[in-house]
Amino acid sequence: KEGPAILVCNHVSFIDWLVLAGAVRRPARYVMYKTYYEMPVLHWLFAQARAIPIASSKEDPDIVQRAFDQMSAELRAGELVCIFPEGRITETGEMNKFLPGIERMVARDAVPVVPMALNGLWGSYFSRRDGPAMTKPFRRRWSRVWLTVGPPVPPEQVSAEGLQATVKALYDRRPDAP
Repeated sequence: KEGPAILVCNHVSFIDWLVLAGAVRRPARYVMYKTYYEMPVLHWLFAQARAIPIASSKEDPDIVQRAFDQMSAELRAGELVCIFPEGRITETGEMNKFLPGIERMVARDAVPVVPMALNGLWGSYFSRRDGPAMTKPFRRRWSRVWLTVGPPVPPEQVSAEGLQATVKALYDRRPDAP
């Protein structure tokens, strides 16, 4: 409810951040790929939301360093920072491997990490099911979307692998799971 924390969530669609923004009661700073952050028209929205642009280390090491510096500044100011540790949207509906950036963040700023699992957007217009997102007519009119939130993980217990297992377990608790 208060204080700094890192929110981690699986990455299903291009609107995951928007769904989370509606579900999380406190404002959070969302980390997003710089190409999307810089898109005309949408850039204004992302800047107003104080999103943090990032790229891969191979692509632009300077922007990676700036992103980590900005995330650290936000956490030190008592804010929430939300990341999608997979680093990309799923193309299969299954989670991608969590990248070690979360470990780097917690090593720099020892804050709790809140695992979350987003369900119900796979197969939507905004997901990559059956090819590129947002390229086919709306696939369905309504989607039941839900967010399952786990207890905070203390910083000394954080690992990318452990968080991935936790988020997967939260995801598997969804109401439509077999």
